[in-house]
Amino acid sequence: MRTEDLYSIYLQHPVICTDTRRITSGCLFFALKGDNFDGNIFASQALDEGAAFAVIDDPGFVKNQQTILVGNVLETLQQLANYHRRQLNIPFVGITGTNGKTTTKELIKSVLSVKYKTYATQGNLNNHIGVPLTLLAIDRSVEIAIVEMGANHQKEIESLCKIAEPDLGLITNVGKGHLEGFGGFEGVKKGKGELYDFLKQSGGRVFLNKDSSHLLEMAGQRKLENVFYYSTASDSDLKGELIENDPFLTIDWISDSERHRIKTNLTGPYNLENILVAIAVGRYFNLSPDEINEGISAYVPGNNRSQITKTEHNTLICDYYNANPSSMAAALDNFASISAGKKVLILGDMFELGDESYDEHRAIAEKALQLDVDRKILIGKAFYQCKTEGANFYESTDEALKNIKSDSVKGATVLIKGSRGMRLEKLAEVL
Repeated sequence: MRTEDLYSIYLQHPVICTDTRRITSGCLFFALKGDNFDGNIFASQALDEGAAFAVIDDPGFVKNQQTILVGNVLETLQQLANYHRRQLNIPFVGITGTNGKTTTKELIKSVLSVKYKTYATQGNLNNHIGVPLTLLAIDRSVEIAIVEMGANHQKEIESLCKIAEPDLGLITNVGKGHLEGFGGFEGVKKGKGELYDFLKQSGGRVFLNKDSSHLLEMAGQRKLENVFYYSTASDSDLKGELIENDPFLTIDWISDSERHRIKTNLTGPYNLENILVAIAVGRYFNLSPDEINEGISAYVPGNNRSQITKTEHNTLICDYYNANPSSMAAALDNFASISAGKKVLILGDMFELGDESYDEHRAIAEKALQLDVDRKILIGKAFYQCKTEGANFYESTDEALKNIKSDSVKGATVLIKGSRGMRLEKLAEVL
């Protein structure tokens, strides 16, 4: 079936589903394949449960005229998404980077939503499946779209850019994340830089943090010209200053020689750059300073990303949605700067570091041991290999949970940081 013909069907049934547990009446079911499943097997069930059509790529599962046979379901989904994107005459903002993608996305959405109907990537739908689903969820009432693009190997951002075709974009930063897939830090820079490559070729606008030597280098290599600079430096298009971090950030921003102040619901100096680029994008889309400040102030972080939660016994800084050496180091620096009568540090393993895992975990463990805090708890097999005096090491989250239950933490500010797979939320429940 031609993409144009499938698009006509999509316009009549604009809800896409890839999971039979979430079928809605009249949706389009795409029978995707994974390492451990074949969606073709569930096509008939999807139709029985109310899907209008099922898109399959195995002729053995053709049921009736409601089954649409294609060569490859994933490629068809991506082609349909790109075709839809081209029908939408609105600006698309592309975001990638090692850390801060989701926070930055949500900040930009909060700012732009003050003036425009804005759609942004939901949850973590930022990969080769999630980006197409994001695009196909955008209807014609939307005025600006924000697309988060994640990657754990080279050529992935290039592929996502071909689908989403961003008009403007930014790399939040480049750090030591997904080192195994990218083949080291230089591989990370090359992979994330594929967004710059696309915007250079298409003539799109780049928002660039001038405080980042790595991003400046990457931009210089590509001779980017259509660039808006933000940083703490006075020679930027937008300058920002950190005024207070105790524990929430208050910042000043200066644009066109005018100074403005914002009190935020974010913690950590590392979030200054995320706030600044949201302001920069707001300026690009002609929001007033008051509208921008309204959007920034309204954003409250969630989903365990630098999320401050007060329980009956403690104040928790929940930052266990994900972790890598760069974000770990930044979180430790921030924790060291926060004023609190009693501090407890809980760190969990970082995943996908490949051959560099031991060295990176040892470096973070050594940094943690230097912190002046009342109690240090390091969890996971990788951290356990670095076991030394000065901290409590546990091989699993369950072991640490038993210890915390028997030796409770009260009246403390607690940083909980680690990779999602460590399931550190178990600890938050007893703190």
